[in-house]
Amino acid sequence: MDYTSFLTSLGTSFFIFVVLMLLFTWLSRKPGNSFVYYPNRILKGLDPWEGGSRSRNPCAWIREALSSSEQDVINMSGVDAAVYFVFLSTALAILVLSGLVLLPVLLPVAATDDNVEIQKVKGNSSTSFSEIDKLLMGNVKGGSPRLWAFLIATYWVSLVTYFLSWKAYVHVSGLRANALMSPELKPEQFAVLVRDIPHVPEGQTRKEQVDSYFKSIYPETFYRSMVVTNNKQVNKIYKELEGYKKKHAHAEAVYNESKKTGKPEGLRPTIRTGPLGIVGRKVDSIEHYNEKIKELIQKLEAEQKVTLREKQQPCAFAFFTNRVTAASAAQSLHAQMVDTWTVMEAPEPRQIIWSNLKIKLFQRIIRQYVVCFIAALTILFYMIPIGFISALTTLDNLKKLLPFLKPIVNIVSVKTVLEAYLPQIALIVFLALLPKLLLALSKAEGIPSVGHAVRATSGKYFYFTILNVFIGVTLGGTLFETFKSIEKEPNSIVSLLASSLPGNATFFLTFVALKFFVGYGLELSRIVPLIIFHLKKKYLCKTEAELKEAWFPGDFGYATRIPGDMLVLTIVLCYSVIAPLIIPFGVVYFGLGWLVLRNQALKVYAPSYETNGRMWPHIHTRVIAALILYQVTMFGYFGVKKFSFSTLLLVPLPIVSLLFAFVCQKKFYRSFSDTALEVACRELKEIPNMERIYRSFIPPSLSSEKADDDHFEDALSQVSRVGSFA
Repeated sequence: MDYTSFLTSLGTSFFIFVVLMLLFTWLSRKPGNSFVYYPNRILKGLDPWEGGSRSRNPCAWIREALSSSEQDVINMSGVDAAVYFVFLSTALAILVLSGLVLLPVLLPVAATDDNVEIQKVKGNSSTSFSEIDKLLMGNVKGGSPRLWAFLIATYWVSLVTYFLSWKAYVHVSGLRANALMSPELKPEQFAVLVRDIPHVPEGQTRKEQVDSYFKSIYPETFYRSMVVTNNKQVNKIYKELEGYKKKHAHAEAVYNESKKTGKPEGLRPTIRTGPLGIVGRKVDSIEHYNEKIKELIQKLEAEQKVTLREKQQPCAFAFFTNRVTAASAAQSLHAQMVDTWTVMEAPEPRQIIWSNLKIKLFQRIIRQYVVCFIAALTILFYMIPIGFISALTTLDNLKKLLPFLKPIVNIVSVKTVLEAYLPQIALIVFLALLPKLLLALSKAEGIPSVGHAVRATSGKYFYFTILNVFIGVTLGGTLFETFKSIEKEPNSIVSLLASSLPGNATFFLTFVALKFFVGYGLELSRIVPLIIFHLKKKYLCKTEAELKEAWFPGDFGYATRIPGDMLVLTIVLCYSVIAPLIIPFGVVYFGLGWLVLRNQALKVYAPSYETNGRMWPHIHTRVIAALILYQVTMFGYFGVKKFSFSTLLLVPLPIVSLLFAFVCQKKFYRSFSDTALEVACRELKEIPNMERIYRSFIPPSLSSEKADDDHFEDALSQVSRVGSFA
């Protein structure tokens, strides 16, 4: 990409962001749009306009984001959101401190050398150069003493990352401890999940087996147990019943509206009883739905009894009267054989994946290996088309393969726009197809909670983006350009690939710019959700429940958001010394992201679950993985530059990084996987209502309006409730 195309890409992206920010300022002040721009505040019963949100100043939202505290984020979006902002601020600090040294030192060192001019004189046909290349490490001649500056810079970036990531780990560890010590009552802190329960002894029921086992170990603090059941059929009926209830409410709303707009007696809506409601006998909708609801209620009650008596699984939840016992039980080995009576911390009731709880230990292990194999195949499969796309979406390659496009792409304006956006847009669209597949694979491992599945998906997506986007794009484009040279001299592949690294810098510069200007502009303006909401409101929504469903914002989507940020951090780290000009782009990405997403956390997104920062060790591990990839990249590139000191001085860096990761894991990880007893022993502000805690774990499809409905007692333990509290 030449200098003009680069500036065009940058300028256009900035212009789009300014337009989207002005649109946000204008649209967010309109009362009819408050459900789109302030849903989190509305859900919490707060005034959407409190704090000057209705100001005409287009930068008012920036002031509000900057003035907010970490506690404000926790109050509005939970500890997980606060931990995510720790990651953003840590990445920003790493790049700022690195840039303060690298930019004023390395840019002059590179710009005052003349390796690019020498290459031009030699007529190197495999590489094209632009003005930007004169600011890169590639402009420094091989073996030059100037490379000492780049070597020291490599160490500086590594040391900054070690220091700031350690500091962030300490901070997040404190956030998690404070959340777990909270006097607020959290049901999951009084329960443990029990899996791999052995066969039921003769003469006992499943609930008697579980109750007697835990009563013998925890005679004073065990409350009762809940045996998990196979809820597939009852869930299906419950979902169908809820669907008919919504349709009934919708039909009632349509009927009431007709009374206001037409005749006083109104027009009762009708529906056909055939498939999709378009064929068959025409009937009164309200009466039809009423009949269906009554029929399904009876069917649901019957299926509930069958499920609770006959579909019990070898897993359960055990409840205790205090948090310390529950935390201690979750960390203890209960049975001599490790594949029986496996006990772990209970997830939040809202994030339990019920269908996975029954899966046995060795089945889970086998599933993990199978999923890893499938994920590896997916990565390899996607690498082929992504490398192909990165190679084909350069204009020179398109003109070679599709000669009939030459007259079009040779037009200056068309050429400039295509060079600026074509490869990046093709890559972003291609990546959008993958997350759902990876989430399904993660759930197939037998993971018990949504939060855990999201963390597993995030890890797979991170390694996918690194291998396919960063490495795939680099190798794909380079191999396509240098294929003939490699064919003539196969032994030159390493030197050719390494020497072409700076040539990909401009691609990643525009890729990062497109993500932060256009990506965050769309995030802030919420144009797409706004259009969808108003279309649904006008044509589909008749009830308050339908309206809420139309504007409900969802959560941050950490499964894809964090890997996307990690990809940018990896790209910027790996090119920070080779092409220091990328550092300001990384600073703007994480700085602007912090501001925009701070606004979204305070006003828009509503968390669907809370893990109290359990994702941080995974984020930290991937930061170190990105750092090691950067160090290995620099080791290879210094080798191409024939700098003899690099082998001796750079080999220790990856080793130090691995040791650093090992120390962090040993010091911090246990407090994230388990709850420390000194944390769990803190006092609560109220005496726990154990019955309420217990019933919060009952799935909606099995819940009963009667608190002591007899038909639940086959699966719900009747152990003495002497230890319960009013």
